[in-house]
This record gives sequence, C-alpha cells and structure tokens, in this order.
Amino acid sequence: MSVEKNAASREQEAQTRVAQRSPPPLAASRPTSPEDAIARKQAREQRDAQVRGVTSIGAMRNAIKRVARDLPVITAVPRLGVLDAKAFRVQAARGLPFLISGMVERWPLSALTPQTLRERFSHLLVRARVGDYINTAFAADRAMQDMTMLEYLDLVAAGAGGLPPYLGNLELRELNSLCYWPAYFSKMGPPRFWLGPAGTVTPLHCDYDDNIFAQIWGTKRIFLAPPHHDEFLYPREANAILFGSPFDPEAPDFDTFPLARQASTFECIVGPGDMLYVPAGWYHQVRALTFSLSANRWARAVPYALSGEPSVGNPR
Repeated sequence: MSVEKNAASREQEAQTRVAQRSPPPLAASRPTSPEDAIARKQAREQRDAQVRGVTSIGAMRNAIKRVARDLPVITAVPRLGVLDAKAFRVQAARGLPFLISGMVERWPLSALTPQTLRERFSHLLVRARVGDYINTAFAADRAMQDMTMLEYLDLVAAGAGGLPPYLGNLELRELNSLCYWPAYFSKMGPPRFWLGPAGTVTPLHCDYDDNIFAQIWGTKRIFLAPPHHDEFLYPREANAILFGSPFDPEAPDFDTFPLARQASTFECIVGPGDMLYVPAGWYHQVRALTFSLSANRWARAVPYALSGEPSVGNPR
C-alpha cells in the first residue's frame, strides 16, 4: 500500500508542476514596432556572428552556398568507421555529409530501452509538438503542449490519429551523462533530443551550422539537398541561421513548386548507432520510421567547409 501511495504522490507532484509551469512568452508574439523588430533581429545576428567567429551571418550563408557550387554531385551518403577528431575534420572540410558507424552504440543510453523512459524518467517535464506541426514548423505560434514524459508516452500509446505528438529539439539534461559526444567541434551547443513514434516529421529546412546527429533508438529516413539548391526550394527565413522550405521531397508537388524539379535530393536511412554529419547549409527532412530517440549538437564556429575562406571569419 505504501508503494502505491508513494507512486500516486509522485504522479500528483508531477501533475502539479506541469499545471504551475506556463510556457515562456514568445518574443515574436509580443507587441512591437517594425523598428524594434528590425533592431532585435540585427542585434541577434551580431551576437550569432560573434559566437561563430564570422564577419556576419549573411556573409557566412553566402559563402556556404558559393563553396557548395563546386562540390561533387553525390546521390548517396558514404559510411565510414569510427573517426578521431583530426580525421573527422579532414572529412568534414570536404563539405559533404557522411555517416559514422560504431560510435553511438557505445553510449550507455543506446544500451537502454524505451521502457526506461517510463521507469526512470517519467517525471521529466517536456514540451510536445502537437497538431499540424509540419505546416507550422517554423512559425512562432505553433501549437505546443507541456506535460510529463509519462503523459507524453501515454498520449503516444493512445494513438489519437493524425500526426503523432513529437518531442523535438529539447534539452533533456538528465540524459546527457548517458551520451559520450566526440570532440569534433571546438565549440558546440548543448545536446538536443528528439523523441517520438513512427510518423513524426521535421520538414525540409537547413541550419547554417555544422551538425552531428546521433540515432540512438529506432530508424529514420532523411532527405538531403545541397546548400546552393535553395534557389529551387522556395526558402523562408525563420531566423538568420534557420531557413525552412514548403517543398516536401517525400510527396513532391511540382505543380505548386516547379523549380523543385531542379533540386538534387537524395535519401539516407539512419539506424540505431549511426551518427550523421550534416554540413552547414544542407537542407534535410527527417521522418521516423519506428519509435525513435535521436540527439544532435550544432557547432558554434566557422563551418568546416569554409576552412579555405579566411575572409568569412577567424580560423578555428
């Protein structure tokens, strides 16, 4: 009886914490003048450039696309073995994506199972993407719902139909000690976690930072397109280092997006234990084929593909 009471008490405490916690206000939704919005955007871009050691974010974006025009055309992502930091940087300087085998499977988190989330992490507070989070992926007011990890797992298990709820781009710090990230970048952002069942999707977009993506549980399908093909992908700016595309490479609508016929897209399957390097500026769309847990980290420095472009910023 005492065990049941303790469990009920913990669950009640978790529900109380969720009820008391309100989402932080979205800066984009606050009343502001056009001048204030422009000033905030410029200040953010200056901070972003300073963190990355580049002259400006715009110059970095343009250089990434310029360099990409000289890349060889690829139709598949090469798979490599475990790389040390030096070998990784040599490979990354080529400006092309690649897979690394044999590294993530060594992580303690990889040895656990999804049931662990219920047994050890049910109390974690999470924020789920709900509703039509594909067409509103880069909107400031997209639908989000706060809950505990247990409530999220129960919501997934209920299978209400439509897009399944998705835990995307979250800092789950309690999981950090179970992941052994290689020192591939001199400066990295914090680990971000992505959790959800089959059918969760992150639509086509590009980040203007180098990215290492670790597939911990499950399998995902990723479509990729090179940076300079953004001219065919109808990009929309979410912020200076994040651009989304309304084009869906899984269900191409060439009547609505005729230029997309010229975009070079190809598919990559990542499975448990895989690590994918996505160079800055490469467009990618991600779909979970099974229940999946992934994690990634973005570099906060000059992209490796720009190693031969000293005018963009300071060398690493």
